[in-house]
Amino acid sequence: MSEKKMTSSRRHHLKSVMLQIAANWIQQEKKDIVAAKEAHMAEHCVAPSLSGDQATLMDVCKKLHAFIDKVDEERYDLASKVSKTDKEIEDLKIKVVDLAGVKKPALRKVRMSADAMLKALLGSKHTVNMDLRANLKQVKKEVKEEPAEAVGDWRKNIEDKADRKKMFESS
Repeated sequence: MSEKKMTSSRRHHLKSVMLQIAANWIQQEKKDIVAAKEAHMAEHCVAPSLSGDQATLMDVCKKLHAFIDKVDEERYDLASKVSKTDKEIEDLKIKVVDLAGVKKPALRKVRMSADAMLKALLGSKHTVNMDLRANLKQVKKEVKEEPAEAVGDWRKNIEDKADRKKMFESS
């Protein structure tokens, strides 16, 4: 089954149809929300009767203020409970991370030159060029050469001492 590619005009047409449907759904949702608000208000809030004297109107206003104060207290209590639970959630997340521990990846062996190690330690600004292997080879060569010279020096020293001894004896 080979699926054919959709032409760009067909794709654009389908996109525009989908956008029209989505726009209609959004408008319908807005209408539903407004209708739900009106139904809730009609159910819970009775239309005030404004007929009467000033004393009855003042009484209605006092009841409304008391109701508003009660709702504000409940809202404040709920907000404080939410903030407490948010803090607890953050603390628990931190505890989970502490208990689980941060898993470190397994270390790999990396072959690195001495120059690269120094560059990594000191940063890219500091460039130290040391050929440690060459220095080691020079030291090894010098160590090998020293015993031969020491043997030669020892024999010369003995000959020199013998010559001195002869000088002191002859005088």
